[in-house]
Amino acid sequence: MALVVQKYGGSSVATADRIKNVGARIKRRVQAGDRVVAVVSAMGDTTDELLTLAKRMSADPPRRELDMLLTCGERISMALLSMALHEQAVPAISFTGSQSGIITDDSHSQARIVEVRPVRIREELERGKVVIVAGYQGVSRNREITTLGRGGSDTTAVALAAALGAEACEIYSDVDGVFSADPRIVPEARKLESLDYGTMQELAAAGARVLNAQAVEFARSAGILIEARSTHGGGSGSRIGPEPTPVRAVASDTEVRVLEVPDARLETVLAQLAAGEVRLRLVAGSRGGAGRLLVVVPLQDVHGLDAFDASLRELGAEPRPGLGTVTLAGPGVGTDSALLARCLGAAAALGIDVRAVHGSPLQLTFVVETARVGDLTRELHRRTR
Repeated sequence: MALVVQKYGGSSVATADRIKNVGARIKRRVQAGDRVVAVVSAMGDTTDELLTLAKRMSADPPRRELDMLLTCGERISMALLSMALHEQAVPAISFTGSQSGIITDDSHSQARIVEVRPVRIREELERGKVVIVAGYQGVSRNREITTLGRGGSDTTAVALAAALGAEACEIYSDVDGVFSADPRIVPEARKLESLDYGTMQELAAAGARVLNAQAVEFARSAGILIEARSTHGGGSGSRIGPEPTPVRAVASDTEVRVLEVPDARLETVLAQLAAGEVRLRLVAGSRGGAGRLLVVVPLQDVHGLDAFDASLRELGAEPRPGLGTVTLAGPGVGTDSALLARCLGAAAALGIDVRAVHGSPLQLTFVVETARVGDLTRELHRRTR
C-alpha cells in the first residue's frame, strides 16, 4: 500500500465540477490500494480577489491581517473537496495548515517551513481516510497564522511528503509538466521529461509558474521526487529529481521591481529590504553606468508600491519601473562565454537594450524592458535549443 501525496492547483479546483473530478481521481487511487494526502490551493482566482479586496481597505495592509484573510481561500477548497469525496463514498477529512502540523517561522506573507508534525494526518490515514490539507499556510511557534508566498501549496505538499516518508510528490496543474518555455509566450516550447533539482529551482525563482522554488529546495534536501502532471490526464508529465539532466529552458518575469543603487548605498538598501521581508532576486552591475548596481526584487513581496519606492528613494536608490527579466537555465549555462556572447548578440539583433546581466553555473539572467521580455524569451529559446 503506497502513500501518495498530491497537490492540486487553483485551476484544478476552480469550479464545483472540477473539484468533483479531483475527487473522482482520488477515489481511483484509493480503490487501487493507495493512501492519499491531497493538498489544495484556493479555487481559481480566489487569492487575487481576496488581495484586491484587502487593497480596497488599505494600500498597504498589515501582513498579519493579510495572512488571516488569504488563508480563507484554501480552507474553502479543502472543505469542498472533502464533501465531494464523502458524496463518492470515500471517507475523508480536511485540515488547515496548523491542524496538519505545518510549523513556520514568523515571517508573514513569505514564511518558511521549519518543522512538520503530521500527527493528526497519520492518525486519520490509519483510520482509512483521505486527508485533505489546505496548502500555502502554516502556523508559527508564536501561534500566528502564516502564508508561504506564491506557489506555497507546492511547498506544503513536498514538506508533507518528506515528513510522511513518501517516495514522490505529485503536483497537478492545467499543464502536462515543465516546458522549455512558457507555451503562452513560446508556442513551440517542448515538454521536458525530466529535470534536475538545480535547474528547476532556477526556473522557479526566475518566474516559471509550474513549481515553487522553496518546494524544490525542500525536495532536494529530503530526496523527494516531484512529478509534475496535468489534472486532465493524457500525458506523461515531468519528473524532477537529483540526476543531472542536460536540458535548457527559458523563463521570464515581469512581476519584479528593479532598483538602481549606487555602490556606496548597497548595504543600506539591502538592510531596508531585509527589514521589510522583501526577498532578493539578484544584484547585477548596470551596463549603463559605472558605480551603480541593479537590484531586482519580486513584486509579490511589496505591499504598497508607492510607499516602497518612496522609502528606497530616501536611501539613494532609484526605482526603474518597466523592466523585467529573461533567464536561461540549465547546467553550465552561466560559465559558457560563447553562449553568453550568442545571447547578447541575439538581443542586439532585435534592438533590445540589455540593462544588466547576472550569471551563475545554472543560469544567465538579462534585465530588459518589460515590453521586450517576450521577444527576447522567444529568440533565446530559438537559439539555444
